[in-house]
Parts: sequence; structure tokens; C-alpha cells
Amino acid sequence: MREEYIIYCDESAKKGKFFGNFYGGAIVNSKVVDNLNKILNLKKQELNLFGEIKWSKVTESYLDKYINIIDLFFDYIKNGDIKIRIMFKPVCFVEKNLTDNQIDNEYYLLHYQFVKWAFGFENSNLNKDKEISLRFYFDKLPNTPSRNHTFKDFVYDLNKLNMFKENNIKIEKENITEVISHEHVILQCMDIILGSINFRLNDLNKEKLPNSNKRGKKTIAKEKLYKHILKQIKHIHPHFNIGISTGLHEWNTWTIPYRHWRFVPNDSQYYIKLTKRKWQQ
Repeated sequence: MREEYIIYCDESAKKGKFFGNFYGGAIVNSKVVDNLNKILNLKKQELNLFGEIKWSKVTESYLDKYINIIDLFFDYIKNGDIKIRIMFKPVCFVEKNLTDNQIDNEYYLLHYQFVKWAFGFENSNLNKDKEISLRFYFDKLPNTPSRNHTFKDFVYDLNKLNMFKENNIKIEKENITEVISHEHVILQCMDIILGSINFRLNDLNKEKLPNSNKRGKKTIAKEKLYKHILKQIKHIHPHFNIGISTGLHEWNTWTIPYRHWRFVPNDSQYYIKLTKRKWQQ
């Protein structure tokens, strides 16, 4: 028996006031992906959302439409057809003894860790009764073709890991591709969730207009959408805490429908002056 999964990956803010290195992923069984794309795109048409939907486009006039499409998206998260993974790194934990090469390649090194560990591949084939094929769709990678190609080679080399061999997971080189998010509605919906998490964790909901003590209408609309997304997450995780790694409860790392991973490097030093606690004193 063979199962194929499509994994959509994107990234958000590299550096925020309190958190950075945001990565997001959505994993979908290829058996249902065409139907999900059809349903989500029909909902977009019904809502007159004919262009790409994304967090940066959220405004007061589009708020209800975005709530509608996100509610539908969460219906499929709750029933297990779509699984969401979010990773972010607190800026208060600063890595020690990094080489120039590691600093230069931080984006790719962390993205690789996200791809390797966030989806729960170690629990994906517990009965060892099937072959699992993975197809990676990365939103357009941000660097030179040469460096992007090197990153894809590292993703392909996951095949060599015992974790992948033991769970009979295979990745074909041609199935590691860059895509344009405009053409992939699942990637667009995931971008909205990822953007909302970055928005709240970095206190962007508190931003004021220039030379004013008031927040802009767009900021207020984004906060309302974030709060709505939070309610949806809490339907899955009643005791959800946005800033920490999500507990597994009755799931494992593969079956959990929605999961946060607060990434803290092993060799790092904690600086309280870089935390919200310090800023609130």
C-alpha cells in the first residue's frame, strides 16, 4: 500500500521584536487535495476573493470574508484532512559560538529543522504497513537559485535518515519544488494563520498610527481576525498557549491536527532584556 502526502511550506518574519524565524506548513493526503482545492477556491469565488488571499491584505472591509474562508479551512483541520505546523524562535535565546557560515545560512538551517521534525514523520507509519511518498511545495524561496538548490538537496537527503528508512518514507527529487502561492489556496490559507501568529506574538496588534495614540483600522481588523483564529485553535486545544510548544494530549506528533513548535537552540543563552517581561517593566 502506498500513500502520498503534499506538504506546503512558507515562512514569515525572520526577525520580530520578541519572536522571529516563523515557518509554517500544511500537510494533506494527495487523495483529498484536489477536492479541498476545489472547495476552497469555490468559497473564494463565492466571497469575491478573486486574487491571492494573504495576511498582509487583511483590512476592515475584507475581514468578514477572511473569517469565512478561514472557518472553512479550520473545518478541514479539525477533521484531519489538513494538518498545520507552526515554528518560531524567541529572540531572547541567542545562539552561542555560531560560525559565519551558520549565521549566513540561518534561514535554510532552521527551515531544514522545521521540515525534518515539525510534521512527526517518526510516527507516520507505526505499523510499517505502507510506503509513504512526500511531495514538498515551498513558497518561492528567497535566495539565489544556487543556494535554493543546495537547500533542496538537503531536503532530498532526508531519505538517508534512519527515521525515514524505518518508516518507509520516500522523497523523489522532482517532488521538491518551489511554487507560487497565488496558485495554491491551501498555502494562502496557511499564510493567514502564520501571519496572525507572528502578528500577536510580536505585539503588532498594539502598533499606533504615526504621530497618534490610536491604532489604524487595518491593525484593528487584523486583531479581530487573529482572535477569531485563536478561537478556532482553542476548539482543538482548549488550553492553547500561543507562545509555547503545543501539548500532544491524545495525539502523537503525526496525528495532531494543529501544532506550535517553540524552537529554542540547545547551545543558547537567555537574555531577559529581550523578553516582553523586560519591556513591560
